[in-house]
Amino acid sequence: MIKRLKYFRNKYVITFSIFLVYILFLDDVDIITIFHQKAKLSELREERDYMEVQLKQTKAVLDELSDINALEKFAREKKMFKKEDEDIFVIAYE
Repeated sequence: MIKRLKYFRNKYVITFSIFLVYILFLDDVDIITIFHQKAKLSELREERDYMEVQLKQTKAVLDELSDINALEKFAREKKMFKKEDEDIFVIAYE
């Protein structure tokens, strides 16, 4: 016990201990902030991957819509467009 107290009387050990506590817990970029930032980074990477998949799907649909017949089919099915002389009946199943 006395040997351990002897180490803590050394000014270098005290200075290093204070510095270590400051760096790990009290600084603006402390260890807790670093862990939160890493978690946020992994969440943003997952979101980026999801958005890349969505972008590929949207580009595929856009390529399909270059044909006028496919464009008309898309407008009728997805956006409920109609010609002026026709009526649309939507059948919804529960």
